[in-house]
Amino acid sequence: MTSRPSASERALRSGERAQLEAFLDDNREELIEAVEGLTDEQARRRLVPSLTTPLALLKHAVFVEKVWFQVALAGRTREELGLPYDIDESFMPSAHDSVDSLVKELRTAIEESRRIAAPLQLDDLALHNRRGPLTLRWIYVHMVEELARHAGHADILREQILAADRAAEENS
Repeated sequence: MTSRPSASERALRSGERAQLEAFLDDNREELIEAVEGLTDEQARRRLVPSLTTPLALLKHAVFVEKVWFQVALAGRTREELGLPYDIDESFMPSAHDSVDSLVKELRTAIEESRRIAAPLQLDDLALHNRRGPLTLRWIYVHMVEELARHAGHADILREQILAADRAAEENS
């Protein structure tokens, strides 16, 4: 069985924007793939002292998509979107959040991010950011870095969760 090439592999000879978008899409999908198939209990399981759980990483990914595209680029407010100002709060899933609901919310946020960015050029500025004006290019690079890190976290947590559950089954 051959696997489908990743977006970044398909964009090897594309222009800069296509490559940035492809790497961003790959990292988005890797984060989603790391949590899909986990039960909600598994996805909420805390293995580290921080707020980092697979479900928390999904919640945070929704937050960063909305902050960088809907707030920074489109000029919407955090209040309007129901987004916290405290970064730690972006890692706190509600009692009603689930893997399925947050994957759906993330995919919706990603589509909105694409819609907002589509008419812009890489050198166009995001004017609604506390750091001051930043280019769309900077946002793409930052999002690649942010989501790559969190996809790696989610992948490791998934591995630990599934290994612990297998060991528990074997010992019962």
